[in-house]
Amino acid sequence: MLYVKNLHKSYKTGNKCYPVLKGIDLSVAQREFVAVMGPSGSGKSTLLNCISCYIPFEEGTITLGGQELKGMNEDALAKVRNEKLGFVFQDFMLLDGLTVRENILVPRIIHGAVDSKAESLADELLTLFGINHVANKYPAEISGGERQRTAVARSLINQPLLILADEPTGNLDSKSSRAVIDSFENARQHLDATIFMVTHDSFAASFCDRVILLKDGAVYDTLEKVENRSDFQDRLLTKIKEMSGDIE
Repeated sequence: MLYVKNLHKSYKTGNKCYPVLKGIDLSVAQREFVAVMGPSGSGKSTLLNCISCYIPFEEGTITLGGQELKGMNEDALAKVRNEKLGFVFQDFMLLDGLTVRENILVPRIIHGAVDSKAESLADELLTLFGINHVANKYPAEISGGERQRTAVARSLINQPLLILADEPTGNLDSKSSRAVIDSFENARQHLDATIFMVTHDSFAASFCDRVILLKDGAVYDTLEKVENRSDFQDRLLTKIKEMSGDIE
C-alpha cells in the first residue's frame, strides 16, 4: 500500500542546511492501523507532509498504491491528494456554515460529484460513526468528539487508499478520544480503511497494529502489538522512556 524508502528531507536557512529526515524506511499494508510517535523535532510532521505531497523531498521514494509520487507535477499531485488520500487534522478543519452531513460531502461537492452513491455513503458513515443524530446540526452545535468523527467521515467519502491523521485526538478528552479511535477501527473493519496516524498520545497509539518511533529524523524502533492493548501501552511507554534517555 504505502512504501517509504531512504527518505531524506532537509530545510535550508541562509547558508545552513538542517537535515530533518535521515533515511526513513517504512511501509503500511492495506487495512493496517499504524502510528508514528516521537519527541518534538523528530520529523513526524515533516514525514506526514512528504507523504501527503505538500512538501518536496531530496532523496528516496514514496510509493502509494503502486504509484511513485516523486517527480509528479502539481496537477498530478493534487489528483493523488484528492482521490487517494484522506486527511484528519487536530483542529477538525470543518466549515462552520455547513451542516455535519454537508461537511462530510465537501470533497464530493468540490468536484461536483455528489451523486446517489456519495449520498448513500455519507448516510452510511453518519450511522457507522454514531453521528447521524447530529447530521443537520452545524459544527458549533456539537461536541469536539462529534466534530472529529465528522472529520473522519469526511476523509472517507472519496474512499481513499490511505487516511493520514495528524494528532487526531490532540484536542479531545479521553472519552472523545476513544470515540475517534473507535471510528478508525470501524472504518477499517467495515470499509477496509488504512490509517497512518501521527500522535503524542500513547493511549491512542496502543490501539494500533504497529507503532513507529522516530528520533532525530530516523526510525528508532518499531513496536508490533502482540499483547492486549493495556500491556502494549505499558511496553510503548517503557520504550519511549528508553528513547528519551530516562531509563537505561
